[in-house]
Amino acid sequence: MIGSLLSALAFLTRVPVPASVHANEANLRRSSRWFPVVGLILGGICAGVAWSATQRLSDSVAAVLVLTIEALSTGALHLDGLADMADGFGGGRSREEVLRIMRDHAIGSYGAIALVLLLLFKAVCLFTLVRSQRGLLTIMLVPGISRWSILFLSRIQPYARTNETTARGTGSLCQHVSRFDLIFATACCSMFPFLFGTVQTLACWAATVAVSLCVAKMCARRIGGITGDTLGANVVISEAVQYAVALLVSPR
Repeated sequence: MIGSLLSALAFLTRVPVPASVHANEANLRRSSRWFPVVGLILGGICAGVAWSATQRLSDSVAAVLVLTIEALSTGALHLDGLADMADGFGGGRSREEVLRIMRDHAIGSYGAIALVLLLLFKAVCLFTLVRSQRGLLTIMLVPGISRWSILFLSRIQPYARTNETTARGTGSLCQHVSRFDLIFATACCSMFPFLFGTVQTLACWAATVAVSLCVAKMCARRIGGITGDTLGANVVISEAVQYAVALLVSPR
């Protein structure tokens, strides 16, 4: 159990974990069930940074610090997926061309625009969220639910690169997500309503499921399934939508 949790931590963040733990195939295959927990840990760190920053600095600085900590702690893993997906879906015509562009590590105009727009949107939302205790709890909650979406998408869509012998990154795990993994991850997330309030939590869940279904439909139509890049893109898109929905349902 501890081994798979540490493997999930190493997979989704830059936290150093003993190589013997992360290299263990059994730990790696079971690690996805812990993704929401890793997200909650990351969210807790970001919420702590936001609270500390607002004690001495402006709300705008606190919002930028949250985005910075999130990017540094994850190595911008999911942001990279968003850029690749935007480039592939924006510039590719055929399925093969989309997959080829997404495999290219160079960022194009579609990817750059997607990153700028998403980060600006999240920054504006965070500027408001950091001002209240409920907003700080939202900052803690959102990364957990968004990483649950990795398992959800992996269960409802096949892996798109079927003609490749090996998958890399998040794609290597999406082929091994079991029904138990999804149930376990959902059970871990079931504590959220008690921590953050039922209405706000359900709104974030609904937003994540809606975004995931839209991404799944788009991926099925364009490339016949999901890849590690589309899973990462879904994480950051669902985070942004959750922030907006949380602001909409929060009492004024």
